[in-house]
Parts: sequence; C-alpha cells; structure tokens
Amino acid sequence: MGKKADAVDAYIAKSGDFAKPILKRLREIVHAACPSAEEEMKWSHPHFSYKGMLCSMHAFKAHCSFGFWLSNNVGTAVGPEGTSALKQCHRLTSVDDLPSKNTLTDCIKAAMKLNDDGVKVSRPKKKPKPAPAVPDDLKKALKTNAKAQATFEGFSPSAKREYIDWITDAKTDETRQRRLATAIEWMSEGKQRNWKYQKC
Repeated sequence: MGKKADAVDAYIAKSGDFAKPILKRLREIVHAACPSAEEEMKWSHPHFSYKGMLCSMHAFKAHCSFGFWLSNNVGTAVGPEGTSALKQCHRLTSVDDLPSKNTLTDCIKAAMKLNDDGVKVSRPKKKPKPAPAVPDDLKKALKTNAKAQATFEGFSPSAKREYIDWITDAKTDETRQRRLATAIEWMSEGKQRNWKYQKC
C-alpha cells in the first residue's frame, strides 16, 4: 500500500484557492492509478515515488504543473496522446485544464512500467569545450622557456584555459605583461594557475 504525507496535506492547504482543487485531483488520480505510490516533499513540492521517482506536482502563484521523472519516455510510451497530455500539464490554471483521467492514468501506468523496467533518466552528454586558443604573446613567451612550454603542453584543456583567461582578462597592458611573466615563472616550476589552492 502507498502512503500519504502530512506535509503534502499542508502544501495543498497553503496553496492558492485556484490550485487546491487541481492538486487534490492530481493526487487522487495518481493514487488511483498507482495504489502503492508514496508521497514525499522534495525540492519544496510534492513528489510521488514508485520504485524510484515517479511524478510530481507544483503550485505557483498563477498556475500549477504536473510532470514525470521520465517525462520523455512516458510521452513516447503512451504516444501522441501522452505527449500532448504532458505538454498540457505545464500550465494548469483550473481543473478544466487537466487532461482526462484516462489519459493521465495511461501516463502514470507507463511511468510505473518504466520504473519496473529499471529505466533511468537519460542526461544529454555535455560536449567537451574546444581547446582554448593560445594568444600570440603567450605563445611567444612560452618559446623562451622550455620548462614552461613543456608544463603548458602537458596541461589539460581546462588548466590551459585558466592561465589564458587570467592573462586575457587583464584590464591594462601593464597588468597583462605582469601576469604573463608570472605565468611563465609558475609554469617553469610545474605549477597550475591556482596552485596555491591545490592540496598537496
């Protein structure tokens, strides 16, 4: 059996008058479709769990929203009707804005099956940042110091970027030249830009 949470009762009670019937209706449909759903407050709004995160609802000042943890998969699993229902649930201002009980039930059942099957949220892979462009004055300075050049070439792109950004962010040419000289000195000693803060 699922379980209701007093904190969710309190959340609904504190919500705007327009939101209360929407939240109550959503809660009722979730528990009817998934009797073993458990309620909990996460990130300051109600979530329903079933073998992991299932769905959540949120009341804002002028609208409510309802969504699934695996929203992309749920829409695909149900088909066009499910995809349309999920879009419809982003901005609910009255009970009339809710998709039909049958459609929401289909979406909840699809989300349950995804959790039964162990499907996880797929995060888009971050594209690696391109290698930083080395400014001409830094290239020239590195050529004068073999140790500094070897250190710089051995750095990861992010470690190179820290030096490049520090040098190019200088407001005056005098500051830039001073930072350039310091960078060459530190790199000749094998140090990264933020070496003072690194643990030994």
